[in-house]
Amino acid sequence: MGIELEKAVDLRKSGNHKESNQLLTKLVQEFPNNASINYQCAWSFDLLGEESKAVPFYENAIKLGLSSKELEGALLGLGSTYRTLGEYEKSKSIFLKGIESFPNNRAIQTFYSMTLYNLNEHSKAMELLLKCLTDTTTDDEILGYKKAIDFYSNKLDEIWE
Repeated sequence: MGIELEKAVDLRKSGNHKESNQLLTKLVQEFPNNASINYQCAWSFDLLGEESKAVPFYENAIKLGLSSKELEGALLGLGSTYRTLGEYEKSKSIFLKGIESFPNNRAIQTFYSMTLYNLNEHSKAMELLLKCLTDTTTDDEILGYKKAIDFYSNKLDEIWE
């Protein structure tokens, strides 16, 4: 199993997404209770643009128990997949779990802001994106205004007189 899983991951990394998916689909049938295989299979469906097929594999992988690193990726993947399927409340719930478990993962926060946008929580989405920007940028022009951007990030609707 380990060698075949490695081969499937290598196929994905080299851009052979369909072949990788075929191998992972076979592996998940042989080892349905293997969390890592379920996670990799979900990822492979996402890469093929078959998000609805990815969902049960993400859910199963999370339920079965993943390593911390894989769980981080699975929560991001599932939250993003729910969002693309229009399941915004499910997406929000998954991303909140991801942010609670991995508070320093800016990718999860960034994808979460997209979900907030879809839920018409625009102010919250912008605040989160602005914080991610100022916390991660190396752009000197932006960093020169970090204090102001952080200050205004949650006051975007205020009018100053």
